Amino acid sequence: MENRTARLTLLIDPKKKQIFEEICAQQDLTSSQVVRRLIHQYIIEHAGSRELPEWLSAPTARIDHPLK
Repeated sequence: MENRTARLTLLIDPKKKQIFEEICAQQDLTSSQVVRRLIHQYIIEHAGSRELPEWLSAPTARIDHPLK
């Protein structure tokens, strides 16, 4: 799995951010966990013929916390 992290800064409407964080909290997830999961899914769905590392292309039984 990854062994380093990088920062990603997003600009988002404050009202959307508040709603997003409330929904994440209701699911006992952090906003970072959800964004990482979304990015992971996006990469898998749009990688095309790009070769991905095994840890990224393997089925994800658990990434931080399963999403419903």
